[in-house]
Amino acid sequence: MHNGVSSFNEFIHELSVDSDTSSLEYSSGEDSDGPLPPSPSSQSSRLSWASTSASSENHWTEWITFILWWLMFPVRILLWIPQYIISLFYKRSSRIPASPRRHQHSSRPRISKTNSSKDHDVPNRTTDRRRGVIEDLHLAIEIGIEAIFDFFHKATHLLLSPSEAFAILLSWFSSSSRSPKENHGEVAYDETVQTATLGDTDPSPTERPVESPTRLYNSMNTDTRTCQDVITELGYPYEAIRVITSDGYVLVLERIPRRDARKAVFLQHGVLDSSMGWVSNGVVGSPAFAAYDQGYDVFLGNFRGLVSRDHVNKNISSKEFWRYSINEHGTEDIPAMIEKIHEIKTTELKLCQPNIDEEINQEEPYKLCAICHSLGGAAILMYVITRKIKEKPHRLSRLILLSPAGFHEDSNLGFTIVEYIFLFISPVLARIVPAFYIPTRFFRMLLNKLARDFHNYPALGGLVQTLMSYVVGGDSSNWVGVLGLPHYNMNDMPAVSFRVAQHLAQIKHTGKFRMYDYGSRSANMEVYGSPEPLDLGESYKFIDVPVDLVAGRNDKVIRSSMVKKHYNVMRDAEVDVSFNEFEYAHLDFTFSHREELLRYVMSRLLLVKQTPVQQRQTSQKGMKLKKKKKEGTVV
Repeated sequence: MHNGVSSFNEFIHELSVDSDTSSLEYSSGEDSDGPLPPSPSSQSSRLSWASTSASSENHWTEWITFILWWLMFPVRILLWIPQYIISLFYKRSSRIPASPRRHQHSSRPRISKTNSSKDHDVPNRTTDRRRGVIEDLHLAIEIGIEAIFDFFHKATHLLLSPSEAFAILLSWFSSSSRSPKENHGEVAYDETVQTATLGDTDPSPTERPVESPTRLYNSMNTDTRTCQDVITELGYPYEAIRVITSDGYVLVLERIPRRDARKAVFLQHGVLDSSMGWVSNGVVGSPAFAAYDQGYDVFLGNFRGLVSRDHVNKNISSKEFWRYSINEHGTEDIPAMIEKIHEIKTTELKLCQPNIDEEINQEEPYKLCAICHSLGGAAILMYVITRKIKEKPHRLSRLILLSPAGFHEDSNLGFTIVEYIFLFISPVLARIVPAFYIPTRFFRMLLNKLARDFHNYPALGGLVQTLMSYVVGGDSSNWVGVLGLPHYNMNDMPAVSFRVAQHLAQIKHTGKFRMYDYGSRSANMEVYGSPEPLDLGESYKFIDVPVDLVAGRNDKVIRSSMVKKHYNVMRDAEVDVSFNEFEYAHLDFTFSHREELLRYVMSRLLLVKQTPVQQRQTSQKGMKLKKKKKEGTVV
């Protein structure tokens, strides 16, 4: 919607302007006041009709077309009624005033990185020209009606012009008798153009052709931007790092680089999410940009589990690929990404500061903090505990956990019913459903377009928002807005493996934060060396870094009481832990603009102690300032 005009109406207007004459004007070059509106015909059809407009049968053609038009008039009326009702509904919904939140402006100076304050939100709601399903149906009906009239118009003309019909048939036979070499060359050319237009042969964000996303956006009218596109559009540097886990999964560790920075932050998303969540609110509302502006080297982690199924074994089956639980997130994905961060930082700091070797031998030359949401919080806790048990370094200096998963016994009735049903049918369901996601490009595109309809029609969006809130127990997160984000697009989307869902059901059923139960004592003995999975809650004594827990009072997915349980267990284990609450729902921690949360997170990051080199640099700066003050006093 732009200035009260939908993108569909603009498209029809452009087609009408592009058409030189109406369907009746093709029949008669003299009459300019025909009863039909301009027709969106193709260029080839316009040329063919223009070439025959001066034929001797144009008088009869005009009359036959006029009769056919009146015969088809009732059909046109019947097809026009639903369009009229939809247009009335659209006009009424467009009169609803915009939320006052959209017109608020932030006082943060970082807005200078963008061309306009309207570009802060990733979906760009005020300038988004994508059509929804309803507008596409409207467009299809209109074009279909015009195509029917074009067909009868051409058929009538050919019946009354046998000489031209014979010439067309002759041209068909002559074109089919061309040499095989020419035909083969044309087919090869068409295939090459089509492949270049789609551009989906290589999912790597660093090697993707620049033109492909734009072409796909224009042709399919959907938003396929990646985290890379969002970061670079806002003027920040970007780097994509390929990480391979020990079991062969290929992850993308994304980065907003500050190569000489001695403080770094690692952000890890939750379930059915990606790194897009940390940059989805633009410059002034995203944790990733806020940390970068404070001088941090920012790393955005991505769990395994995209529909694209990137693995070193290109022939891996779907069943094998999705055979992982939260265990693999915490013991495979996060270790691989953090070790890659350690490798990169030590290498880059050596290049920037050659005298760093002594410090590397003593301790880390940088400080790495982790900010994790939901499932990412449970995985990072599992990572720290298992690394300490194995007596390996975890390289983290502080954990900031936003509504972390791990304890779930206090939940609404809906989640409890799903838990029992899921555990009851899991032996059968595991053989049929390896993961939960939208399987085809068509249905993912349909979801993307439906998300536009939810935005374009506030009544429909409000209904879906209410239904989603009831499904998750009354959580007031912006579920409709999240569906419209580009990481749910036709090319790819985050998924949930069956075992991850089963693991969460096991945690809720037992009331314990523990590792995956393989279903038998012998299987658990083989993996854990004990008949029962490792209880992570009882192992909180291994956590040797400060932990900041943040809960949402309106969070009905992971209730505040469950985050409080993390706090109580950690405090009993003598962990350096803090607890804070905000009036947030579950998705507000990442997908909503919350200045209060950003200030709190940044204040916790500042509590991390400096490295010895940073301390020396700070003391040297202090000495220089004192020396300058003394010299000024003497003068």
